[in-house]
Amino acid sequence: MSRRKKLTLVALGTVVALVLGVTVWVLVAKDYAFHEERVTIPGPRGELHGILATPANEEGPYGLVVFVHDDGPVDADDGDHLKPLWDAFAEAGFASLSWDKPGVEGAPGDWLDQSMHDRATEVDSAIAWVHTRDDIDQTRVGAWGLGQAGWVLPEVARARPDLRFMIAVDPAINWLRQDEFAARAEAVADGDSPGELAATVDRRTKRAALIRRKADYTEYLASHVDVDPMAADRWAFITRNAGSDSTASLTSVPIPTLLLLGGRDRSVDVAETERVYRDRIEPDLLTVKDFPEGTHRLTRNDIEYRGNDIRTVGRSILAPKSVYVPGYLDALRVFAKRQTE
Repeated sequence: MSRRKKLTLVALGTVVALVLGVTVWVLVAKDYAFHEERVTIPGPRGELHGILATPANEEGPYGLVVFVHDDGPVDADDGDHLKPLWDAFAEAGFASLSWDKPGVEGAPGDWLDQSMHDRATEVDSAIAWVHTRDDIDQTRVGAWGLGQAGWVLPEVARARPDLRFMIAVDPAINWLRQDEFAARAEAVADGDSPGELAATVDRRTKRAALIRRKADYTEYLASHVDVDPMAADRWAFITRNAGSDSTASLTSVPIPTLLLLGGRDRSVDVAETERVYRDRIEPDLLTVKDFPEGTHRLTRNDIEYRGNDIRTVGRSILAPKSVYVPGYLDALRVFAKRQTE
């Protein structure tokens, strides 16, 4: 055999080995141990369109984790981002329940018409629906929530004596302070000059004043506080909810709580969040885990803020579990299992 043919065969073998290796990695990284069922849940303002993800390797009845979304038009699986979390809970013997926000993916209603109380009532209805399912163990029901869920979960925890635990991921404390923090963090990350940062803060201060007095949309537009003004329905949503503050409600949280914080969060001031949670929730009920390189979703900082880089897109599609900061998915699984053993 000629030297050229030998080199060609070696190169071909290397390529095949790499392809097989990548294929195995993808299969392992995206191997979910749950079954999905589309469900319809009677809600307080119309039906909720949801997904119930049940463990594939266990027989019911299962424990259950109810999911509470962050801001925005989020569908049930948050564009597949929640599936690695559902998988972690499935390993612990828990099903996961999540639903499209009103108006998303054809669901009735409009999430921009909701208050945070409306969202808590929605979660309450979903937990009540769980009691109609023979495959769910009603004594092992918890809740997971991100960001804006920080204003929803404490109310649900007080209203539902059958809720056993809650998991709060980078939950917000005060709406207007969060908005100011996010503006500053984004400006710094974008490399704004001190003058540009000062201008950003000034615009947010003026906007906050409009929000506090519930200025109408016409006055907001006339103020020119935003270079790119928000839509009328978004302005109405913000003025309806801008008084949200979870500080007082956290004092009466009666259940074990896992607080997960990303050190690279640009949306929520996690230092304030941790301080308030430690001050308000009984120490024997609170577990805090910090992930210094975690973002707002607890994805890896080097992935989330790389934009549409092909490596980021490929990893999100082919190996979504690897997008999250190391230790996060294990923390979910371990905490849920311990609370109901």
